[in-house]
Amino acid sequence: MKREQDITAFVFLSPNIFGFLIFTLFPVLAALALSLFRWDIFNAPKFIGLQNYLDLLGWVFEDKSFQWIDPDFWKYLGNTIFYLLAIPLSMAASLFLAIILNQKLRCRIFFRTVFFLPTISASIGLLILWKYLYNGDYGLFNFLLSNIGIDGPGWLTDYHWAKPSIMMMMIWGSMGGVAMVIYLAGLQNIPRELYEAAELDGANGWNQFCHITWPMLAPTTFFIFVTSIIAGFQSGFDAAYILTQGGPAGATTTLDYYIYNHAFVYFNMGYASTIAVVLFFIVFCVTMINWRFGGRKVHYG
Repeated sequence: MKREQDITAFVFLSPNIFGFLIFTLFPVLAALALSLFRWDIFNAPKFIGLQNYLDLLGWVFEDKSFQWIDPDFWKYLGNTIFYLLAIPLSMAASLFLAIILNQKLRCRIFFRTVFFLPTISASIGLLILWKYLYNGDYGLFNFLLSNIGIDGPGWLTDYHWAKPSIMMMMIWGSMGGVAMVIYLAGLQNIPRELYEAAELDGANGWNQFCHITWPMLAPTTFFIFVTSIIAGFQSGFDAAYILTQGGPAGATTTLDYYIYNHAFVYFNMGYASTIAVVLFFIVFCVTMINWRFGGRKVHYG
């Protein structure tokens, strides 16, 4: 009987198992192996050991100073980390929307659907729309600013404005997405009796949020934060490719887009795989740190 149950369980799990092996584990192992080679697609791969990693992470001593062999990697890693600053703002906006949409409002199902639409809409279409909104000559934002006497910046063409502009777009696209839905589920799992007791004790809405809602949502917040950090390190390609092509002067190039350039523009497949492997270990280490230190402050149940 147990053998039949094991077979049945394997049959149901097999699509996910084979999907993981074919589309996740095999590409990861292939990238790890390819990072030890120099390969430009047109010629046979040449084994070079750890040379790609030395070129990526090493430095040389010239003119009495240390110089990184690949300074672009560190610059684009900095861009990627800078984009992560949008995560707390996005989470705060998601929680704010979730609290509002958790109230007994008229047409709240409609508003939940409207806020979730950017998540299920085609990202390319949304990016093209934002590109028109950000246009310095005829974009809506600069048009509105000109009506009040302000000369709008080059949102996507100015080095200092490009990253904040993309971050604003990211916050808009994510605040009504999966994080909002998860927060809604977390809010609905908070016992109503806690709020009723707080009201009897004279607690106002802000006190109820600080002492009931926020502590009870700690596991939900921690989960959203960890998954957002992981996704943040792997994002940025679509926006860079459609809106700015990584410019101006590399201001919006992330590691994701840098990997794409080395693989499909410069045809340095081995070096692109090296960057991908290093990115994997960065994400892994950051996630372990989050679980090690952040998990201590989260209380379940």
